[in-house]
Amino acid sequence: MAVTDANESAQKEICEKYGAAYYPSPSGMKVGIALNGRNGTTPINGLRHPPEGDTTGWFIWAGDELSDDPDFFKPLHVQHLRAWCPQVQKYLALPPGWRFLVAGDYEDVWYDESLLNI
Repeated sequence: MAVTDANESAQKEICEKYGAAYYPSPSGMKVGIALNGRNGTTPINGLRHPPEGDTTGWFIWAGDELSDDPDFFKPLHVQHLRAWCPQVQKYLALPPGWRFLVAGDYEDVWYDESLLNI
């Protein structure tokens, strides 16, 4: 399943808004997502490390704290995020090194160079 034109347009707008290069996450690749990202908890957080293998480098979770539990993140194909956490789709073309935090109408997006050093 390909990225829809609406998603691609929204992703390009986010990249332009924050001065980031457009770096899409193919639908057949995977993100790491915490199970709490599906239950409506806010805020929703995302960070992107460099892609590796069949992963996009994205890790997404809900709430104020990132767990250090090795099983906190589960693999999920990008194409299934629409059902799990649709509000994050527009951020998935931000390149490695970028982060976001969203809660309702609140949006914070920033570059974090330390994400490139893993």
